[in-house]
Amino acid sequence: MSRAPRAAKAVEVEEDPDLPVRSNPDLLGHDHAAATLEKAARSGRLPHAWMAAGPPGIGKATLGYRFARWLMAGMAEREPASGTAALHLPEEHPTFRRIAAGAHADLRALRPNTGDGGVKKVIRVDDARAAIRFMAMTPAEGGWRFVLVDGAELLQPQAANALLKTLEEPPPRSVLMLTTAAPDRLLPTILSRVRRLDLSPLPDAAMETLLRRLQPDLNPTERDALARIAQGSPGRAMMLAEGEGLAIQSMVEDVLSGLAAGDRRRWHALADGIAAKRDGSSFATFMALLRQAISAAVRQAARGQAPPGWLALRPLAEWSTLWDSLGRLAAETDGLSLDRKQAVLTALGWLSPKR
Repeated sequence: MSRAPRAAKAVEVEEDPDLPVRSNPDLLGHDHAAATLEKAARSGRLPHAWMAAGPPGIGKATLGYRFARWLMAGMAEREPASGTAALHLPEEHPTFRRIAAGAHADLRALRPNTGDGGVKKVIRVDDARAAIRFMAMTPAEGGWRFVLVDGAELLQPQAANALLKTLEEPPPRSVLMLTTAAPDRLLPTILSRVRRLDLSPLPDAAMETLLRRLQPDLNPTERDALARIAQGSPGRAMMLAEGEGLAIQSMVEDVLSGLAAGDRRRWHALADGIAAKRDGSSFATFMALLRQAISAAVRQAARGQAPPGWLALRPLAEWSTLWDSLGRLAAETDGLSLDRKQAVLTALGWLSPKR
């Protein structure tokens, strides 16, 4: 009896944490993808399944909601207004407002939950089957049924197989849209049955425009740093800006520049601070930014550019191996609920040059 409420909740109208995505009227840097969706819909031969693929936080779910709003609003009254962006729907439109409020009868979103015991984020098979039943119903408002699977790489194997059956025999007037940061983790049979849209990181100019509008209190130096570490991902930029991203980036730079000194007392103080946040967000950000810094430095060296001095402490091949090892350490620490302080100390020990 305890499982049924969880399954129902996972395919309900979206929870409040998703409000910024489903109510976001802006889509920056992905004009081609939006135009492709609009052209397909206006052609009268709209494919029933799509996949938006690209790095985390670059606007895949934003594109999905934008498409759903426009499609379920009668393709924005059929004829595009002169000068409007693809898939545009005014914020004052009733369909826009109902979807923003999570109250449209023909739209469902499927996302990873926290998994059994909060150990692993997954999309459960029961949730996928409920979404499939939803798609098979007649649209309540006479238009389309739309299911957005956000984070499709986290589908349980049985959930992926359940969706595959719908892809093979799609219900009429229904659209299934997957978003994923790891398309290679999806079943080849799913990949072969969806129309793929590859979304790229935003260019510097678009990131600058976005950060100036959304983070007006940041000074230019902070905005530049945020744009650099976000690597063209608006979602990542906002997460780092609203959390401790800039402060943790400074910690990462201090750690790497001080590797030669190997001050272990400072390491313990840093590890205490990183582990203090019980939700693990500081740990996840620290490990991600640490690996990102290593990756960026290795790429600089490979391109013949001047890398930071700490990169010379070991051969490039060793840095690549360490990058992989740090990723496994972060995943195991998160997945198995291991001691985060010890994980940070382990990571710093690996990075320290051998004496």
